[in-house]
Amino acid sequence: MPVTTTTREPWQQDLVDAIRDPTTLLRELQLPDSLLNGATDASHSFRLMVTRSFVNRMRIGDINDPLLRQVLPVSEELEATPGFVPDPLQESNARNVRGLVQKYKSRALLIADGNCAINCRYCFRREYPYESEPRRLEDWQPAFDAIAADTQITEIILSGGDPLMLSDVRLSAILDRLEDIDHLQMLRIHSRLPIVLPNRITNRFKSRLLSSRLQPVVVVHSNHPNEIVGDCKETLRDLVLSGIPTLNQTVLLRDINDTAPVLIELSKRLTSVGVMPYYLHQLDHVTGTAHFEVPRETGRAIIDEMRLSLPGYAVPRFVVEEPGKPHKTVIK
Repeated sequence: MPVTTTTREPWQQDLVDAIRDPTTLLRELQLPDSLLNGATDASHSFRLMVTRSFVNRMRIGDINDPLLRQVLPVSEELEATPGFVPDPLQESNARNVRGLVQKYKSRALLIADGNCAINCRYCFRREYPYESEPRRLEDWQPAFDAIAADTQITEIILSGGDPLMLSDVRLSAILDRLEDIDHLQMLRIHSRLPIVLPNRITNRFKSRLLSSRLQPVVVVHSNHPNEIVGDCKETLRDLVLSGIPTLNQTVLLRDINDTAPVLIELSKRLTSVGVMPYYLHQLDHVTGTAHFEVPRETGRAIIDEMRLSLPGYAVPRFVVEEPGKPHKTVIK
């Protein structure tokens, strides 16, 4: 019998080729071996994962590169810090059905896929129990039933992990089920992939969103202007020009983007391709991330400077998520 093979999409092959061990990352960026022990130890509890597209935007030999600092495991992650816990947003309390998190009245979140193209070291879901979430389409039926039973839900947010780790075929199958629920109106997709793996945004993906009866909104996640270059910049512009509203959210991170000039430049690069700054998030207090925290006073001062330099539409809202609150809290 003839042997058949499954043809990968280019973005799927790029995932296969992603860097998954500290030794390779340090060698390719010509970084000192002194970083290896801490990186190896920290990656045991939360593994290293980074696309070569993202690595190619890092500066060779610079241990302080702002993109590198987002993905390189460090020994500080292993230090216990009071107030930093596995589930800082208490999402387990909002997860009444497998795969479905509902913290707010009119919208619910589907954990569409537990994997990511890069593992951001500050991720608030770095200890989320993804292994217990649905994997096959039929396993999602209780979540679809729960959404259908709650007519107050008008918007579904696909999240993860990262929902765009799903193939276009699998993603379309989920959308088919959601479109059958009459009271749904909006479809929001939160994804880091347009930033770290730009070729994931295929023509098929865009066409599927634009053909949906649900109004799509894509929320990307970029933290530094050095991310918005080359194919990433082109992909974002193309996504916007296709007719899909696209927003960005950023996490305020120590020694990465905690100055006004950096965040002003990020907003300029985003708005130049039609992506609207949405939120600047105060760090969520998840275990292993205390070394990223920036004082709220610093965030407030940055926002004040951004208002002096940018038009209002280019200034994100500075927010924090507090467990049990019906919406994000704006930090004033």
